[in-house]
Amino acid sequence: MKTLIAIIFAHFIRKKNQKWINNPIKHQEKTFTKLISRSKNTQFGKDHNFNQINSYENFKHQVPVRDYEGLKHYVDRVVDGEQNILWPGKPLYFAKTSGTTSGAKFIPITKESIKTHVRSARDALLNYFLKSKNYKSINGKHMFLQGSPELIKKNGVFLGRLSGISAHYVPKLFLKNRLPSWKTNCIEDWEEKVDRIIEETVGEKMTIIAGIPSWVQMYFEKIVHVQKKNISNVFPELSLYVYGGGSYEPYKIMFERLFGKKIDTLATFPASEGFFGYQDEFTDNTPELLLLLNNDIFYEFIKTEDFLNGKNKRLSLENVELDVNYLLIISTSAGLWAYNIGDTVKFTCLSPYRLIVTGRIKHFLSAFGEHVISEEVEQAVSKTLKNSDVVIKEFTVAPLINPKEGLPHHEWYIDFVIPPKDIKDFSFKLDNEMRKLNIYYDDLVSGGIINKLNIKRVQSGGFENYMRSLGKLGGQNKVPRLSNDRKIVDQLTLY
Repeated sequence: MKTLIAIIFAHFIRKKNQKWINNPIKHQEKTFTKLISRSKNTQFGKDHNFNQINSYENFKHQVPVRDYEGLKHYVDRVVDGEQNILWPGKPLYFAKTSGTTSGAKFIPITKESIKTHVRSARDALLNYFLKSKNYKSINGKHMFLQGSPELIKKNGVFLGRLSGISAHYVPKLFLKNRLPSWKTNCIEDWEEKVDRIIEETVGEKMTIIAGIPSWVQMYFEKIVHVQKKNISNVFPELSLYVYGGGSYEPYKIMFERLFGKKIDTLATFPASEGFFGYQDEFTDNTPELLLLLNNDIFYEFIKTEDFLNGKNKRLSLENVELDVNYLLIISTSAGLWAYNIGDTVKFTCLSPYRLIVTGRIKHFLSAFGEHVISEEVEQAVSKTLKNSDVVIKEFTVAPLINPKEGLPHHEWYIDFVIPPKDIKDFSFKLDNEMRKLNIYYDDLVSGGIINKLNIKRVQSGGFENYMRSLGKLGGQNKVPRLSNDRKIVDQLTLY
């Protein structure tokens, strides 16, 4: 019965979603008008003359692009309990995330925006069931490796991690399928939590597992270590892994080894600020994400290269191009206005609008003017590992600007599961892939400005130890793929 209900509902949702998929620009215009109209009497709306905004060009003139620090004085007033500041009334929740310069960030989630988070997660799974015909997974056990669902109240508003907030919105149809237990989910210590989740899941009919790749990998590795079996033998019914919060590609080889068989994967693009996309087609190629235009989110884009050069020329959806890196800017029904979330994307299709996430704007390496981004280092690793026995668990890249001898260069800090037999040959191939992907890097190496990259082997578990030292082990926390300084790599233990 549960399967039949899901199938009928999935067909209904697909038909409904075709309306905005087939008319993307019209729906963006409707969203823009709706957001401005709803917020013209808020403090932000009054400060930025929303009652006079009647076009996108006017909006750009009235509302500058801001990151969290730029919007913080408004958010602080909301956190202090004031109403009608960024959005009418008060939010239902604050999603607490790690900030860069401002400490903890409190992202408002309203009664309007929480619905879009829940709906998007639901639609991603329903679409997968329709496209894959993998209906049997509906009736098994489902596990989401997530933050604690325990929330605290701050001036009448609940506060917690986004994944913990989402735990309160599991559809009743699937509540009995959910693992781990509520009590286990509330454990704060990550390593204790993973151990308890293993106790509760091993022996169960697991069919769907979800979570950020790096932390699901840890969960799988512990199971394999204890059970002395690969994951497909421990969970023979497991057929779908759902991930978000980062690229799966660097982990793919390791996951295939842990699984012991090929299973389906479903890519999603959620964040505290909104749910932006999910994989709607399933091929062996790099998964593309359908940009969601039914979520009360008005999207803008700035070319990454322009942004890094101090230019903020903003484009609406109808003016984007294929294969160009853009910084994603959003305005939402949670009261985030022309908000720079820090993610970079690249469109792979314009009908419908599909994209891939290419990295974080703050995670780039340009110590010598090369503008290397996350997508490039991840692609370089994937291409170098192809047709190779080498397996990488985790890595990050940093510049070495003042070496004791020789020219400056990029240093790659890598935790190998299976290291290359010839590290020099592996480095040579990796460097060649980087030079193909980034012409600026190639020019610097060819011109003798910098040397080819150098690999440093990180002690097994070194990245986990680093994250543990920051109190960021598990949850939605991720190791940056690259940085413009050495704050991370200087804390890693080498072989």
